[in-house]
Amino acid sequence: MAVVCAFVTLGVLAPALGGEHSLFYTYTALSKPIDLPGIYEFTALGMLDDRELDYYNSKTQAKIPKQDWMKEKMGQDYWDKGTQSRKSKEQWFKVNVDILMDRMRHNKSDLHVLQWRHGCVVEGENGDGTFVRGIDEYSYDGSEFLSFDEENSRWIAPVPAAEPTKKKWDEVPILNTYTKSYLEKECVDWLIKFMEYGQDEERQHFSQSPPDVHLLTKKSVTSSKQLILTCLATGFYPPNVQMQLRKSRTSLPEHLVTSSGVRPNGDGTYQLRKSVEILENELPLYDCFVNHSALDEPLIKSTDCKDCKISLGKIIGVLISLLLLLLVVAGVIYILYSKGIIPLRHTATNVPRTENGNVAYIPAPVADPEANGHANGHTNGHANGHTNGHANGHTDGHANGHTDGHANGLN
Repeated sequence: MAVVCAFVTLGVLAPALGGEHSLFYTYTALSKPIDLPGIYEFTALGMLDDRELDYYNSKTQAKIPKQDWMKEKMGQDYWDKGTQSRKSKEQWFKVNVDILMDRMRHNKSDLHVLQWRHGCVVEGENGDGTFVRGIDEYSYDGSEFLSFDEENSRWIAPVPAAEPTKKKWDEVPILNTYTKSYLEKECVDWLIKFMEYGQDEERQHFSQSPPDVHLLTKKSVTSSKQLILTCLATGFYPPNVQMQLRKSRTSLPEHLVTSSGVRPNGDGTYQLRKSVEILENELPLYDCFVNHSALDEPLIKSTDCKDCKISLGKIIGVLISLLLLLLVVAGVIYILYSKGIIPLRHTATNVPRTENGNVAYIPAPVADPEANGHANGHTNGHANGHTNGHANGHTDGHANGHTDGHANGLN
């Protein structure tokens, strides 16, 4: 079961980082059914960046939209054709899982997984930029089995068991030509179209929203003298944002900075965080520069330490200093009492009186300056702590022949 979960997760994670956008379709087939909720013998999933576009499984056997705008923009004919294509792929996978188990002499009583993932990545604003790369790959039991070298229009077999399939497919040039064309042109066209549909929907529901920016610190696990400084920008829309961690107003090189990439919050807004490891005593030199279309001017969040945490060591140090000060003061008072410099109070019941009943005047004792000297003590402790610390023809990916996997199969 661990193999299934890990493998499915590997297939669907296709994040959009920076100005890149992606469209991927992932098909996963198990060699036998599993009696567990949410796990099906065959599933198919379309992803635009990190958003699910459509979904199919062997139980419901229907391709369904996962976004409202997909349901609205794509006619019923699209979904009917897509359902037939998914059913065809399901049968293709059943046949080819058996082929691979026989080739690898695997026990059919065990669970095995075959997965196909294909799609494209483009770069540019709103996804209408240039083609970056295409991916068409097969995996078996979580390991790479076969992949398409899009630049050289040939298949790559990383394991001996894949060599017969590679040889067979490379002997059909029209197949490789079509695969390359799909990745570089057809897939890109669909990606741009879906991006436009999605953004139209977002623009109807969300106005521009500026980011909230926070600068956070925590102790490094590698050194007691270092901190991990993190800049978090969240709640912004649209997703395009510029963030720079800076030292003395100079942007840090990207290879020193760890970035989460722009991620959805789930409410239509986005977030981005970047982190860097720094020396604790250099914290005041750092700031975070953030710019976004919803801002009138860039935001600069500095480490003024209004929100910084005082370390436990500093707290203990201040408490010890205060305790020592109190001990010194108590000691001085004790000495002054013992020397008679500070008089003790007398109760009224023992006060002597004159013959007529009036209270007699008794002069206070005067210290002998020669005997005791001057006992002047000046204590001054400053405890200051500063921490700065429309689609016609395209049902789900490949249109003709290639929609049902490679027609010749993996044998």
